[in-house]
Amino acid sequence: MRVSAGVPRGPDATVSELERSPSLREMNKLDKRQRIRRAARELFSKQGFEATTLRQIAKRAHVALGTLFNYAHDKRDLTFLIFNEELDELVNEAVESSRRGRTLLEQLMRLWEPHYRYFAQSPVLTRLLLREMTFYAEGTEAARFHAIRARVLGHIEQLVRASQQNASLADSESARTIALLLFFVYSGAVRWWIAQDDPSPDDGIGDLRRLIDIQIKGLGGRPRRNR
Repeated sequence: MRVSAGVPRGPDATVSELERSPSLREMNKLDKRQRIRRAARELFSKQGFEATTLRQIAKRAHVALGTLFNYAHDKRDLTFLIFNEELDELVNEAVESSRRGRTLLEQLMRLWEPHYRYFAQSPVLTRLLLREMTFYAEGTEAARFHAIRARVLGHIEQLVRASQQNASLADSESARTIALLLFFVYSGAVRWWIAQDDPSPDDGIGDLRRLIDIQIKGLGGRPRRNR
C-alpha cells in the first residue's frame, strides 16, 4: 500500500521502490524550495530587486530566515534559484531540438528560440537575471546557472566543429573561438531585445537570425579540393 505522497509503505513495497521514492524529509525540502522560489518571483516582480528584502521573502514563503540561507546564498543567488530548474529543462529540450537542424544557422536558432519565448514570459525578472549572470558567480544556485551556460557553450562548440568538418564553415579559427563569438552575438542581442518596453519574441528571434546569418556568412566555408 502507498500513501498519496508516493512513499511506499507496508510489506508490499520492494527495496528498490523504497530507495527510489523521496523521503518525507526530501519532500519537505523540495516544498520549501518551491515556496521560496514563488515568493522571490512574486516580490521581485512586484517590488523590484532592490526594494525586496530577504526577510520579506522568508515571510512570504513561510520559512525561517535562517532556513532561506540553506537554499540561496543571498538575493542574487535567489535570482538564479527562480530560473535554474526551468532553464535546465529548457536547455535539455533545446539542445535535442538543435541536433535536428540541417544547417548551423538552423541548429543555433533551434537552440536559442525557446530561450526568447521563455524570457518573454517574465521580462522584468529576465532583465534581473541577465544583469546578474555576467559577473556574479557566488552561491550554489549561481554556480548551477553558470554550469548550464557552460553546457550550452559546449554544445555550440560541437555544432561548429561538425560544420568545420563538413567544410560548411571555415576552420581558420578554433571551434571554441567561433562558438564564443556566436554566443556573444546571442548574449548581446538578447539583452538589447529584452530591454524594450514590450519585447516581442518573434521580433527578437528575427533580429538574432539576421545577426547570426551575417556571422556565419562572414566566416564562410573553406574551398573543397578537387579530387
